[in-house]
Amino acid sequence: MRRIFCLLFVLAAVQYLCAQKQKSEKKDKDDPAEVQPMLIRGPYLQCASSSSMMIRWRTDALTRSRVRYGTDYQNLNRSSDDSTLHTEHKVLVRGLQPITKYYYSIGAINDKLQGDSNNYFYTLPVPGRRGVFRIAAFGDCGNNSINQRQVRDQVLKYLGNNYLNAWILLGDNTYPDGTDAEFQANFFNIYKETLLKQNPLFPAPGNHDYHDVEFSAAVAQQTHEVAYYQNFSMPENGESGGAPSHTRQYYSFDIGNAHFISIDSYGKDGDARLYDTLGAQVKWIKKDLEKAKGAEWIIAFWHHPPFTMGSHNGDTEKELVLIRQHFIRILERYGVDLVLCGHSHDYERSRMMFGYYGNENEFDSTKYLVSRSSGRDDGSNNSAPYQKNSLHAKGTVYVVTGSAGKLGGTQTGYPHDAMFYSDADHGGASILEIEGGELRFKWICADGEVRDWFTMKKKLSNK
Repeated sequence: MRRIFCLLFVLAAVQYLCAQKQKSEKKDKDDPAEVQPMLIRGPYLQCASSSSMMIRWRTDALTRSRVRYGTDYQNLNRSSDDSTLHTEHKVLVRGLQPITKYYYSIGAINDKLQGDSNNYFYTLPVPGRRGVFRIAAFGDCGNNSINQRQVRDQVLKYLGNNYLNAWILLGDNTYPDGTDAEFQANFFNIYKETLLKQNPLFPAPGNHDYHDVEFSAAVAQQTHEVAYYQNFSMPENGESGGAPSHTRQYYSFDIGNAHFISIDSYGKDGDARLYDTLGAQVKWIKKDLEKAKGAEWIIAFWHHPPFTMGSHNGDTEKELVLIRQHFIRILERYGVDLVLCGHSHDYERSRMMFGYYGNENEFDSTKYLVSRSSGRDDGSNNSAPYQKNSLHAKGTVYVVTGSAGKLGGTQTGYPHDAMFYSDADHGGASILEIEGGELRFKWICADGEVRDWFTMKKKLSNK
């Protein structure tokens, strides 16, 4: 009798466990929010402003989204939620204080995926405010190389305990086809431990970002249905400063007294490219520059450089020639101080120039140099800082800094005659340090050496 009772008890227990398993499986199927997700990308910081920050991440299962945040990482006493089920999570945290350090965690409503003392960011300063701000520029970075990792590490070593207010991407952010899998392996996995989760990112696209294997480049240029636009969020509605562009292709933002413009040099807006100066993008750029007339510094960045003899030829390649001939004169007319590009996998830097739009053999230093100084301000011959005595005085420095991942290759005309300093042998990324009326620029190489630098100063009567 006891044996029969035990057998019945075991059978009942087995039936109960099977029923619970079926119920759990049905619940998971009916309500994906109950599934415990895994973090497979992020977190990373987008659309930064002086009062808000977007935090993005990706999970392997549909869940709701919650960001907990606060000024003490042991007391994240505020939260922002998205109750919609997602695998691509985008949470905009609002109501923040300028230039303030916030810690955060990410996860579902009741579960934390990541969040400790290493998850933090600083909000941007109020537009127009002076201070000390640091911005890094990475060009052609995403090739999953030793050079890419060394450049990353040396930039972080150079910064030390100094916070990087933002970093910008100059296009070709992954290779070779701009697919989502390549972005994961060659970009997000490389920068996830520090830069992505601590420093706001503002990207620009390159030609490889438009090479999604699902489309021809021509189709991708028109539709923009490529991984680059799926993976990054842009402040297209003016939430980070500047004139709203209402498109993911191009936008602007302010970091204190510096105004930045992110430009698309490869995609189309309608039927127009960047060098079509009657197109929507250039019309917006003019509108944005008009609005930015009060900015102390103006920096523009995009992929295709107007001047280069590195791995690409500025005299023969269509995009480069037409951008130089038709577009950059608009920036110069508005007094843009600095232009940053990639595309050539080297480093090339001009002196301060104005009015030069021809081929390399047409460069004449007596006509086109606003200053014959090296800009280095280090006591060497002709080393005074570049000087501007009015807000948007003429003179622009052009920099190709496209070796943060890819490296090497030169043309027969290398180095370009308009360039003060060129280097195709060392990989690197660039750092801007803006302190009031002084802009310091440094090229940080993969071996830790600072091989080029310059200073630009503005003496303004009202400052």
